[in-house]
Amino acid sequence: MDTSVETVATDRLGRRSGPRRKYTIAEKRVMVEETKRRGASVAEVAQRHGVNANLLFGWRRLYQQGVLVEQASAGKATLLPVKVSTPTLLPSEKAKAATAKEPSSGSIEIEFAGGVRLRVRGRVDRPTLARVMSVLSRR
Repeated sequence: MDTSVETVATDRLGRRSGPRRKYTIAEKRVMVEETKRRGASVAEVAQRHGVNANLLFGWRRLYQQGVLVEQASAGKATLLPVKVSTPTLLPSEKAKAATAKEPSSGSIEIEFAGGVRLRVRGRVDRPTLARVMSVLSRR
């Protein structure tokens, strides 16, 4: 006589808690294919396997979309040889890298009437500086 007892942790409302059961793709496919048989009830198949019927309906949808497919040689990944080298930069990236390496030198400080002070450090292109000065001089 088998007297083993499976301990299932539940919360105060009697709902199962603890680690969730993970089903393999093969197990899901078996359950879904059972529901496809003539006269089969999704609720009965779910109850027989101890699965929520809504979960089984979700698996049926994935099955119809072709998602529940066994992975071919999932454990046998082929490794390819790799050689690590310095990265190749595109011309635009080279220009950015060159300007980033240049030390930012110089500064401009402009004091406008009304106590507004503009301080610019490093490189600033002429159109941007002209636009900022134009906006601040209107104040």
